[in-house]
Amino acid sequence: MILTPTEEKMWKTSPPKNTSQTMTDDQINAKYEKGEQRILTEMNREKLPSFVEALKKPNYMDVRPFYQRRLRWDATMQSRLIESFLINIPVPPIILYEKDYNSYEVMDGQQRITAIRDFYENKLELTGLELWTELNGRNYHSLPHKIKAGIDRRSISSIVLITESTSDPDEALLLKQLAFERLNTGGVELSRQEIRNCLYYGKFNQLLLDLTENPIFAKAWGIPIDNSEERSQNNLYKKMEDAELILRFFSLRHVEDFRRGMEGFLDLYMMKSLTFSEQDIEILRNIFIKTINFASQIYGNNLFKPFDPQSETWKNKAYKAYYDAVMVGFSKHLKDVDCLIERASRVIEETKKLFKEDKSKLFTGGGTTKTDIQKRIRLFDEMLSHVIAE
Repeated sequence: MILTPTEEKMWKTSPPKNTSQTMTDDQINAKYEKGEQRILTEMNREKLPSFVEALKKPNYMDVRPFYQRRLRWDATMQSRLIESFLINIPVPPIILYEKDYNSYEVMDGQQRITAIRDFYENKLELTGLELWTELNGRNYHSLPHKIKAGIDRRSISSIVLITESTSDPDEALLLKQLAFERLNTGGVELSRQEIRNCLYYGKFNQLLLDLTENPIFAKAWGIPIDNSEERSQNNLYKKMEDAELILRFFSLRHVEDFRRGMEGFLDLYMMKSLTFSEQDIEILRNIFIKTINFASQIYGNNLFKPFDPQSETWKNKAYKAYYDAVMVGFSKHLKDVDCLIERASRVIEETKKLFKEDKSKLFTGGGTTKTDIQKRIRLFDEMLSHVIAE
């Protein structure tokens, strides 16, 4: 199987420390006094105009358009936030992570920050207001001076997680993830992949987002790519589960290093991906594209859809467990593309046999342990090897 230079050595580094060891009360007290696994925070409060002005400073705050989730606030939701400031309804604080001195990542509150910034830059015309309906259609510049002054007096609060919380980089990332999960105050709970998208943003995360645009992948999972409105309503797309599916492929190529359950293993791979070079990224991009093209040439419209032995037909939707086996299996045989395509009918017949013999339903989600995951990947890989050897 093809690995990138960084992948070849990334599992040789020791995993984060296991914190579940038995300790005496004295040891626990000593650990607490040392400040281990304790997050340092500070509280800030700033008037809205000066907050917006600060956003213009280079490298002050990282507010990416797709930073946390793909589902965006519309003008009505943005307007009602401004109305909340006007009538002085408490607004939850934003959560920031200090990635460098006086330089921050937004962990929670991107939608609020964007709404405030758009309002003060006159990009937002108020709409859908419930109490101040007479202000609908106005932007900041056109507001009556007393209304404008009233909003300018309001403040936004922030909780800042300080980088000095721990000296261990792995521990820092784990603490950052835990803090994000527990402090997230958004109206819609973030999915695990949306959290990864926020915490581990980098070249590899962007690769995941790029590869969700692959037409073969999108078609196999029923995700529209030509109709943006339909796509925005697709559940896999909305929760970034399409990006997570691609992450599963890259991660499970290392199934022998599987640990901490599926979610934990995906987190771990994302954490390690922060060290990927441009060369690593291009190798991974090519592996994914070659693998999905390869698999598509074998299965066509039935790609990732399990075979149902009872009805003797292919199911009408893709399954994650089977997708894992297909993608990882084919990625191990990229050098055998011509042979397997030539014997595509044999691959299909042997695939049907796998499902007929699969009493534990491994390929349709039965079994989530490391042993189960390894077994379904191994069975599919052995099936391909058997066809090649004929």
